[in-house]
Amino acid sequence: MNEATDIETAPGRTSLKGKEIASQLREAIIAGSYGNGALLPGENELAHKFAVSRGTIRRALQGLAQDRLIHTQSGVGSFVTFDGHQLSASSSWGSALAVSGVRVQTEILRMERIVDPELAAGVGSSSIEFLALDRVRHVVDGRAVSIERSRVPAIGAVGAAPEKGLIDGSLSATMAEAGLITHSGEQWISVAPLGDADARTLGRVPGDLFLHSIRIARDLDGNFVEKVVSWLDPDRFRLHMNFGA
Repeated sequence: MNEATDIETAPGRTSLKGKEIASQLREAIIAGSYGNGALLPGENELAHKFAVSRGTIRRALQGLAQDRLIHTQSGVGSFVTFDGHQLSASSSWGSALAVSGVRVQTEILRMERIVDPELAAGVGSSSIEFLALDRVRHVVDGRAVSIERSRVPAIGAVGAAPEKGLIDGSLSATMAEAGLITHSGEQWISVAPLGDADARTLGRVPGDLFLHSIRIARDLDGNFVEKVVSWLDPDRFRLHMNFGA
């Protein structure tokens, strides 16, 4: 095995290498080496340039996308919008809202480790221990607009969150530190009535119709990363479809 491969597969090195690559690309973009609208080199070209795997390149590019330095677009897709702002399906509503400039306040309702064999079986998780993080979000006028219930494998920084807190107050940052990087997933959105407990939390009337979203995210290898069940105010959130090459 050559030296480049040893470095790439050494424990803890893949994440570090990805951050180093993202940092170099970020500096090049900010410096103007890649102009507005210019295409970055392809994954294969970047992987060859940095002597790493395509998976490492994809993780580096995902970081740039989350910083809104680059934009990737697939042929067919859908995403949710809040007050007209596109919300990325690859990250939490909170991260997407913050990047879009929408001012929201987040209240944590629950943050604890749980054991849930049924969830593990349903999503194909190798672990039955998860971080349960339930949050309600309010716009600046105080009105609650969403409830989100995230379930994430309780490993690394994610597993330590109940005692140490979320890194920078962000579940996405905490997941990234634990090596839980979303690459793909599925999402289902329907319209459903609020139950009594959720209606009280949101300050609404039981039976009010909300958008009900279930999102399951997986990493590059198809391993389970996160399940999020959300209730979204239909007066603020919309489903936007995008199609074509």
